[in-house]
Amino acid sequence: MLKRKNDKLKYNLFLLIHILMLSKIFGQQADTAKPEQFSFHAQTTVINQYKPAFYAKYSGQNSLIPQEENKLSLTSTLFCGAKLWQGASIFINPEIAGGSGLSGSLGVAASTNGETYRIGEPAPQLELARLFFCQLFSLGKENEYQEGDINKLSGKIPSSFFSFTIGKICVSDYFDRNTFSHDPRTQFMSWALMSNGAWDFPANTKGYTPSILLEYVTPKFELRYGFSLVPKSANGMVMNWDIQQAGSHTLEYTQNYTLNGNKGSLRLLTFFTTANMGNYSKSLTIDPLAPDITATRKNRNTKYGFGINAEQFINKDLGVFFRTSWNDGNNETWVFTEIDRSASIGISANGIRWGRQNDNLGLAFVTSGISPQHRAYLKAGGKGFILGDGNLNYSWEHLAELYYSVEFTRNIFVSGAYQFLVNPGYNKDRGPVNVFSIRVHSII
Repeated sequence: MLKRKNDKLKYNLFLLIHILMLSKIFGQQADTAKPEQFSFHAQTTVINQYKPAFYAKYSGQNSLIPQEENKLSLTSTLFCGAKLWQGASIFINPEIAGGSGLSGSLGVAASTNGETYRIGEPAPQLELARLFFCQLFSLGKENEYQEGDINKLSGKIPSSFFSFTIGKICVSDYFDRNTFSHDPRTQFMSWALMSNGAWDFPANTKGYTPSILLEYVTPKFELRYGFSLVPKSANGMVMNWDIQQAGSHTLEYTQNYTLNGNKGSLRLLTFFTTANMGNYSKSLTIDPLAPDITATRKNRNTKYGFGINAEQFINKDLGVFFRTSWNDGNNETWVFTEIDRSASIGISANGIRWGRQNDNLGLAFVTSGISPQHRAYLKAGGKGFILGDGNLNYSWEHLAELYYSVEFTRNIFVSGAYQFLVNPGYNKDRGPVNVFSIRVHSII
């Protein structure tokens, strides 16, 4: 009976999202100049990925399977917000997510579908993705107009402000943002292109976590600090509320500038996480032939690292980006993916030059690596929650991605993408792999 009620709730939410979308798409446009008291938006994204069979000398429990695969993913989100008083607002985002990545999103560090890396069950699941309160304090007399958008109320906001946010959020909504490479629903799909790969950012299995966020924002620079809960187990859904034992600190500085009249930004990020992590070297000491990272887990083990994120407009329809990141790699990956070193570069263009201003074209390359101790652990047959071929002929993992997004009709976008993957899971004995994707994204 409970399952029937949950299924009915998910169906009703899914139906509500699409009724809202249709009413927005075919109805009259809202008055964008009028400040909003309430905000309602919705999105649905469907991604189908196909890979042909590829060569693999051997496979393990956590390998990308070498056989031909075809997988589908779906997310549908409702974004609701309300203004409470001057500078204060509250937002809630129920979300349905289902489907699967290729091989259950195993065997590739820079996995190919950013919409599925948190989904543990293929059946659609209802999740309260975000529920947070934000208070903004003005630091000057100058204001600017903010367009209404997802989790944003239209109206005037100060150009310089301090803000306080508390609640359940997605940490990457605020940190490591990039105009050209950040959203797998509209841009590049690989995990290591939507964020800095070596940033083990705090989240539950589906990408959300209770957090406190402080922001100091001016037109020229921005400074952000966040403290977030981390899960009790690696890639888990149950969060650890004992902040003396576990938690994650994130700090980022952003410098905004113009170069030859074109906007650019440079972001410097650092993080420090404490959790019940296991240690690669200790697991090898205990059992060098069959190491088990879970046998060495200990409260207050740490992981730290940094990331650099740069973007630059070349002109009004063309831009480039670069990211690089590193973490110490001593203790196990706890949340994001098994990357300890990463660098990416790419280019993005809209379709203004060929009369399709809302189309987008992107090409990017990312290379990923792991620490020597992480490498030795996988070589001995150890497994993380993403990787584990049973052996390892190590080399850096390389992924190139090309996509083109077409505005099919107002608020509906269709994308085709191709990814070429070399040394999946850092293993020269496997691959290369070709992945072909079709994505349909609707947003209001």
